[in-house]
Amino acid sequence: MKLNGEISDGEQDQEKMVVGYALTSKKKKSFLKPNFIALARNKGISFVAIDLKKPLLEQGPFDVVLHKLPGKEWREIIEDYRHKHPEVTILDPPDAIQHLLNRQSMLQNVAELNLSDCHGKVGVPQQLVITKNPSTIPYEVTKAGMKLPLVAKPLVVDGSAKSHELCLAYDELSLSKLEPPLVLQEFVNHGGLLFKIYIVGETIKVVRRFSLPNVSKNELLDVDGLFRFPRVSCAAASADDADLDPNIAEHPPRPLLERLARDLRRRLGLRLFNIDMIREHGTKDMFYVIDINYFPGYGKMPEYEHIFIDFLLSLGHNKCKKKDGT
Repeated sequence: MKLNGEISDGEQDQEKMVVGYALTSKKKKSFLKPNFIALARNKGISFVAIDLKKPLLEQGPFDVVLHKLPGKEWREIIEDYRHKHPEVTILDPPDAIQHLLNRQSMLQNVAELNLSDCHGKVGVPQQLVITKNPSTIPYEVTKAGMKLPLVAKPLVVDGSAKSHELCLAYDELSLSKLEPPLVLQEFVNHGGLLFKIYIVGETIKVVRRFSLPNVSKNELLDVDGLFRFPRVSCAAASADDADLDPNIAEHPPRPLLERLARDLRRRLGLRLFNIDMIREHGTKDMFYVIDINYFPGYGKMPEYEHIFIDFLLSLGHNKCKKKDGT
């Protein structure tokens, strides 16, 4: 497909796919790196910025629209475009993305899965939603039978840094200092290691990250208050090259990940997301999903350039097959 003004005459013959993108400046910087753009161009893929000051329906034509912008106004724009241009692949549908922007609904699909026959078990930590009145939190926690410490997470995931500001509550007194609306999750000891499972279409890539250390009962007696941290994976601390206990560092079984990814793709209706997973310390096959994120920081995923380009090319290939009726 050709887009006037974007490519020179000499390059037009090689052009196969045009990807329109609407991303925050932070996402654009981390994802659309120069080497990625160059590699894509060599494969016949060009990335074109969507002008947010102009009507989207007047722009293009696009083969794919890649987007991650906050706000109801953008959701309505992209939804309208999707209905009027069904031939364009939207990554991903805004109503499907919306499902991951609330931590109350985010993990529900995981809780409903039955993966017991896949070399392991996957669950979600017990959690409790608090929408108002922090003074009642200690009572609600006791009523739900939840055990300290608890991880407190903002209920809404809106892409802001604040929505990823988590904290660990060690005692009942500290619970009433929290700011609703929020989700409380029981903290599961996991050896200080988290698995970030990146999904790009049907491709799965696992990256290990350092996380919070185990908490013992004795430590709980000596700790008061709240411990605040930016996110469970402690920013970008990679653990892939660290000398770790094999019992902790071993990746989740591949059949388990393939089944989990396949079922979540189908249930969520998404093709670009990542799963934050932990292994319960002292077990070999008990895993918990603690977060799911749409269009995560793929720039931190090894070989993301080749993986993402292959994914885009597969979209074009599948579209051609449908046109041909094969």
